[in-house]
Order: sequence, then structure tokens, then C-alpha cells
Amino acid sequence: HEREHDREIYELITKHEEEMEKLRAELNKEQQCLFELRQQMAATHKAEIEQAQLQSQTVHSLELEALRLSLNNMHTSQLELTQSNLRKEKETALMELREMLNDKRAQEVAILQSRHQLEWEKIKEQCLKEKEEL
Repeated sequence: HEREHDREIYELITKHEEEMEKLRAELNKEQQCLFELRQQMAATHKAEIEQAQLQSQTVHSLELEALRLSLNNMHTSQLELTQSNLRKEKETALMELREMLNDKRAQEVAILQSRHQLEWEKIKEQCLKEKEEL
């Protein structure tokens, strides 16, 4: 019974670790996507700056550059906010999953302990009967 109990606990822990690993992989994948977007934005921004420098240095091109920088800053801020929100959501989901798995494990441990106690009492009674018969 102890081996079966240990096996069930080990299975729960393994399942928990697998789910945690999946969530970590998803988070890493999303962070990689955000990193690639930042790189694309940086490359786009660089190309826009070069194009603006080739154009005349009129007031219009300077205003356009200022608008591009502002837009780039807004995009960067938005990406950082999105990444932060995704991280918080993942952390919340991980904590909820951890709590759920811990609750389930605690319930199963309680059930197994109850079974173990009942079987122990049966064996005890059986031993007493056999002693009386002897």
C-alpha cells in the first residue's frame, strides 16, 4: 500500500512537473515572439531613419521623423505592457494550477490514509480473531 501510495504521489508530481514545463515552454515561446517583434521594429525603425536622412532636411521630414519616433516608443511601450500582462497571466495560471494540484494531491493522500487505516484495522481484527482461535 505504501508503494502504491508512493507511486500515486510520484505520478501526481510527474504530471505537475510536465504541466509546469509546458507552461514554461509556452511562456518562452511568447517571449521569443516578442523579442523577434522588437528586432523587426528596431530594423524597421533604422530603415525609416536612414530614409528620412536621405530626404531633404525640411521641417516636414523632421516632423515626420518625430512622429515615427513617437510611434516607435508607443509600440515599444505597448509590447512591454503586453509582455508584462502575459507574464502575469502565466504566473497566475501556474499558481492556480499548482494550488489545484496540491489540493488534489492532499485529497488523494487523505483518501489513501483513510483506506490504509481501514485496512490496518481489518488486519488487526483478523489477527485478534486468529489469536482467539489459537
